[in-house]
Amino acid sequence: MSEFKLFYRKDDAIKVSRSIDIIKQIPESQILWIDLNDVDEAIESQLEDFLKIYIQEEEEMIEIETSSRYIETRDTLVVNTNFLLGTYDKNPVSFIMKNNILISVRSEDLRSFTETVKKIFVNPANFPTGYHIFLALLDTRIEFDADMIEEITMEITNMSNAIADADEDALLEIKNLQEKTMMFRENIIDKQRAISNMLRSNLVPHELHAKLTIMIKDINSLLEHIKFSFDRLDYLQDTFLGLLNIEQNKIIKIFTIISVIFLPPTLVASIYGMNFEIMPELHWKYGYLFSYLLMAIFIAALLLFFKKKKYL
Repeated sequence: MSEFKLFYRKDDAIKVSRSIDIIKQIPESQILWIDLNDVDEAIESQLEDFLKIYIQEEEEMIEIETSSRYIETRDTLVVNTNFLLGTYDKNPVSFIMKNNILISVRSEDLRSFTETVKKIFVNPANFPTGYHIFLALLDTRIEFDADMIEEITMEITNMSNAIADADEDALLEIKNLQEKTMMFRENIIDKQRAISNMLRSNLVPHELHAKLTIMIKDINSLLEHIKFSFDRLDYLQDTFLGLLNIEQNKIIKIFTIISVIFLPPTLVASIYGMNFEIMPELHWKYGYLFSYLLMAIFIAALLLFFKKKKYL
């Protein structure tokens, strides 16, 4: 849904407007945050002319090169990162900081933005500049990432508890969880790189460096958790494949035992099925029953042997 929001300070409170026309009616120093959610190009062009900025196209926002993910000029900071949706799809978001004004460009409704807006109106004094709002957005997103990682951890735990009853579908589920975990790692590292660059930037207010340092520590903790989850998935995969091999070996073992058990009776039947004229048991009254008895003895002997060896 296309939506334009402009947050500005007025009378020690933060107001929000959904019309771009207000941008020429208030001093630029009072503007805190301009949020562009899938807006028309005409609105982007007006902002570019008014604030003297350049709003990137989506193709530029998703570039993987470091030089495209973080751009710093004399008075402008541009950070491109990905916010994960509930479906684990990536949604590119671009942040532009100039003259303490934050401009965010996105194409999806993101829960982290909604939660940050709530924080702004609950404690407006905590957000004197766009930089404070920017850090709040990143911090909220990191919290949501932590929640999603915990959900994956619970899925891994449930799968671990039920690994004995797992089937071939479990291997696909492990693969999907591995891909999700790798996506989280890539997503977290992307934010780690952006925050590290901001720590070295002269544009970011020095008072926010402590907050950035805490966020880096939180990210490092998440990376350790992600690594642990990935190691658990590797262990589960190896365990599942080991159990699968054991089951297959049991089946092969059963077929092998059955084959061995029926080898002596087959030999007896083959001997007495030969067409020689002179065979002592050929005209014997009990020859037919004797052959069956002989087969039964061989089968019983082999079963006892396998039982004693604990093959059965």
